[in-house]
Amino acid sequence: MESLVSLKSQEEKPIALVTGASGGIGSAIGRQLAADGYRVALQYHTNQEACQALCASIVAGGGEGIVLDCDISSAAQVEEMFAAIEKQWGNVTLLVNNAGVARQQLFTDMTEERWQEMWQVNVSGAIWCAKRALPSMIHEKRGVIINISSIWGMVGASCEVAYSVTKGALISFTKALAKEVGPSGIRVNCVAPGVIDTAMNSHLSAADIAALKEETPLGVIGTPQDVAGLVGFLSSPQGAFITGQVISPNGGFVIV
Repeated sequence: MESLVSLKSQEEKPIALVTGASGGIGSAIGRQLAADGYRVALQYHTNQEACQALCASIVAGGGEGIVLDCDISSAAQVEEMFAAIEKQWGNVTLLVNNAGVARQQLFTDMTEERWQEMWQVNVSGAIWCAKRALPSMIHEKRGVIINISSIWGMVGASCEVAYSVTKGALISFTKALAKEVGPSGIRVNCVAPGVIDTAMNSHLSAADIAALKEETPLGVIGTPQDVAGLVGFLSSPQGAFITGQVISPNGGFVIV
């Protein structure tokens, strides 16, 4: 595992782990948390270059970051990742389960391999990371877990059935876990973004984007910073009385 650490500040800071940090939303969350004063561990599995560039920008701005290559679908690799963070800095106090994969296809065309990949990354990955983060959080009677779901986990989407199932599972995971660990002072919330301007939606045509804007009451699609700002709020003292909730930054596209 590779690391890049700022030497500018050795003072005690809270420690955040952001999975899927090489993507558009993950990188925005990483920058937000660094600006909020966290030491930020940035996990990637397929896009090392983007994650290293993100870490370099955080360090250049006076923050602290480390880059970690981990297949979060493997509980053993998750264990190694947390051990590396603890050796470098200490216990994770904020976990953002952002990593995910999406596939647009008919449900009848879904293969077992595709299903296993999506479930293992989108759901099992979040579960293994939370399970590994919780013992120290419970011991210290503090901690925040934020799961990044999707509006499709709330209402479902045609041609994204498997994706919708996995994101719906994250919502149920959030609600149940929040009840279980709340007495230990740990908050668990879910952010379910709407259409966000990221590479994941780069397949959409200009006409598709225009149609989505027209369907959105605010008349725009979201930005990664819209999601990152909400994560920053939920992890801050201002969000101290919020747990077990699903909050959807979607411009009014879905209202439930």
